[in-house]
Amino acid sequence: MATETNETATTPSADARPERKRALVTGASAGIGEEFARQLAKLDYDVVIVARRLDRLNKLASELKEGGADAEVIEADLSRPEGVAAVVERLEKGDIGLLVNNAGFGTNGDFSQLPVERELMEIDLNIRALTQLSHAGLGPMKQSGAGAIINVASVGAYQPVPYMSTYAATKAYVLSFSEGLHEEAKEYGVTVTCLCPGATRTEFQEVAGVGEEGIPGFLWMSAEAVVKTALRAAKSGSAITTPGLLNKFTANLPRFTPRFAVRKISGAMFKRAATKK
Repeated sequence: MATETNETATTPSADARPERKRALVTGASAGIGEEFARQLAKLDYDVVIVARRLDRLNKLASELKEGGADAEVIEADLSRPEGVAAVVERLEKGDIGLLVNNAGFGTNGDFSQLPVERELMEIDLNIRALTQLSHAGLGPMKQSGAGAIINVASVGAYQPVPYMSTYAATKAYVLSFSEGLHEEAKEYGVTVTCLCPGATRTEFQEVAGVGEEGIPGFLWMSAEAVVKTALRAAKSGSAITTPGLLNKFTANLPRFTPRFAVRKISGAMFKRAATKK
């Protein structure tokens, strides 16, 4: 009598595919964060995309899925504890190999005239949330012996910026914090990279209330170019990357210029932007 065999147990599923890497990107509904999600999907990452604007996240997720990537959506306001907690919970699952802390915003104007509640929200998002998510992501990466974190700062991290005082101070924290983590994590096979972009064509300027007229056209970079630079830097194990030769020059200038001169120059530039609002 013939013996039946269960062929379904030995035949690979038509939907089977090699295990893919997984990345989590915050602030993914626009600008640099959205571009990170797109480029990572092209590099065979599945992505977890996080932002406040659910409609934009869903649209992006649909586009990425059409391209063959799995895209998981988390609607979360990372300036609020409950939003951070939701993403921390996701990171603690331990399957995220690349964390991009991109969510953040800036404010522009005379500090004494700005709503203090929004300044504190800026600190909560740019510093507190980034710190908590880095902590949640780094632990599992160290245990697995592999992984990367990209923290998005700014060329403003290298100097005080009058009329964007809170923003520049938060980004100075991100730079210093990321450099410290880089040294702590590298012995475990984990890379921490701080991305310090200059003027990038995104919605940031509109949200911050900073006009484009004070910035020459040749200084602007695309989000695509900025993200490509960041991903190359993380792959090579760099602690800091500042895209663009002129941005590198701007970042290093404060090292060779008296701080009072740096304050006056940047103050004059951003005061004009503040008074034009």
